[in-house]
Amino acid sequence: MNLSGNLGPSPRSLEVDSLATFDRLLLTARGVDLDGWHAQSLDLRGRAPALEQVNVEGAIFLGCTFDDGIEDTLRRRGALIFPRLESVPFNPYRAGLYSPAELYAGLADSPYEQLPDARIYQWSIQPGQRHRLDATLASALHDHAIGDALEEAIHSGPFSNRSVVGVMGGHAAGRGSADYAQAAWLGRLLARDGHVVATGGGPGAMEAANLGAYLSQADDGGLQAALAGLGSVPGFRPSVSAWARAAAAVVERHPDGTPSLGIPTWFYGHEPPNYFATHIAKYFANAVREAILLELCQGGIVFLPGAAGTVQEIFQDACENYYAAREKITPMVLVGRHHWEHQYPAWPMLRSLAAGRDMEHRIFLVDTVDEAVAVLRG
Repeated sequence: MNLSGNLGPSPRSLEVDSLATFDRLLLTARGVDLDGWHAQSLDLRGRAPALEQVNVEGAIFLGCTFDDGIEDTLRRRGALIFPRLESVPFNPYRAGLYSPAELYAGLADSPYEQLPDARIYQWSIQPGQRHRLDATLASALHDHAIGDALEEAIHSGPFSNRSVVGVMGGHAAGRGSADYAQAAWLGRLLARDGHVVATGGGPGAMEAANLGAYLSQADDGGLQAALAGLGSVPGFRPSVSAWARAAAAVVERHPDGTPSLGIPTWFYGHEPPNYFATHIAKYFANAVREAILLELCQGGIVFLPGAAGTVQEIFQDACENYYAAREKITPMVLVGRHHWEHQYPAWPMLRSLAAGRDMEHRIFLVDTVDEAVAVLRG
């Protein structure tokens, strides 16, 4: 799995994304070289004497801070330095995924429009922004860094050695509705079965699934109380601030929830990220985000009732399964017979595509989330 978009393996590269790691490695590197080191967003002031004692040719420094005059010296000695981009409202060289607290920093005292998530979206839609070289470079570097951080989280971080199950569904499922409660119950059951719940990271069914996963270890009363409290702010319109604060209050009451993934995009920046996905991989490029979300869900995907976006995801996943080797086909579970047979008849087309192929026995149409979970249990 290549979530960062790298062109291929680089056996000599060493990602260094913490100052403690850099210092520890530098102590053992005296007298040798840093060729293949990729240092990300580190404050390296005060380390000029140590850097002078090693060969930096082939090292890459991304958005690092140095003592005055050191950058030119490092360049002359063969290092490649990508400068800090002070003109953008985000760190394109970030070393980790976002947290809700980071994207919503200042939520308690400020309106959403003044918070980091909103300011980044506002930057991304400025007239001509998508055609400017510096903006394109910054967003591409950012998305690469997010993919790299996501890959680390999946392979060696909090989600390692666990199957990832995707939950796709519409943003229109409002808090307090039966659809929202069912999506939360689905997330709860999947997390209790040991799966990592991954969603598109937005509102509606996506938020509900992340909520259910987050509160999967709470008793039923805790989840019901959360659902009841959230119902007082059914959606993010007219106020994202009120919507997010209601969710933040749930997290404050339950600070040790089960981790789950949200993979949203600023392409749909009018839909804010939900507060219950503990790890957020937010991208600028929606096409990259969609492909990565589907690739990540090796445990299968549950498709709750939705409209255009969910239909797109069904057939994007179907295309992957259609051409996949038998061993790589993943389950597709559509929930809601009437919805997927009549209202948005994706099921008849999906069944026709699958007929006679290896994926035929890996697609399912059920009526309830309990049935969906039973299908994934095998």
